[in-house]
Amino acid sequence: MSVRSTRPATPAVTRGVVLVHSAVPAMCPHIEWAVGAVLGVRVNLDWTAQPAAPGALRAELSWQGAAGTGARLATALRDCTAVRFEVTEEPSPGAEGERYAFTPHLGLFSAVMSVHGDVLVPEERLRSAVARASLGEGALEDLVAGLLGVPWDDELETFRAAGEGAPVRWLHQVV
Repeated sequence: MSVRSTRPATPAVTRGVVLVHSAVPAMCPHIEWAVGAVLGVRVNLDWTAQPAAPGALRAELSWQGAAGTGARLATALRDCTAVRFEVTEEPSPGAEGERYAFTPHLGLFSAVMSVHGDVLVPEERLRSAVARASLGEGALEDLVAGLLGVPWDDELETFRAAGEGAPVRWLHQVV
C-alpha cells in the first residue's frame, strides 16, 4: 500500500537578474508593469541615465521566484519596443540556468546555462551548424558564435560597461 500526499508539489525556487540596459523614458512604466505582472508584485525600478545612449535610461532588478520565471520575464520584455535587456535565471533543482538577451537589431537570444555560467549548446544545434557550414550557409565560426550569443554580447557590452556601479534592487515573487 502506498500513501500519496494531498499537498501540492512546491515549485523549485530560483533567483535571477533583469538588466534593462537601455530604454526610452516613455517605455519605463510599461517595463515596470510587464515585470510586475510576471512577478506578481508592484515594481518601481530605480532608473538611471544610460551614458552609452544619451536620453535613454537603465535599471537592474534581482528577483526570486519559481523556475521558469526568467523565460516569462524575457517574453514580457520582448514585447516592449526599443529596449535592450538581459534576463538570467540561476539553476535550481530539476532545472538548468537560463540566459536571455534582447536587442532591437538582433531580436531575442536564449541559452541554457551551466552552474558555472557557461552556455550549453545542445548537440543537435551544433550538428545543424556544421551541416549549414558545409552547405555554404555561413562560416562555422560565425554559426557557432551565434549559438553562444556572441553577437548579442558584442552589441550589449558598451551598455553593460556604462552601467557599472548602478544600484540593484531585490524583489521576491509570491510563490
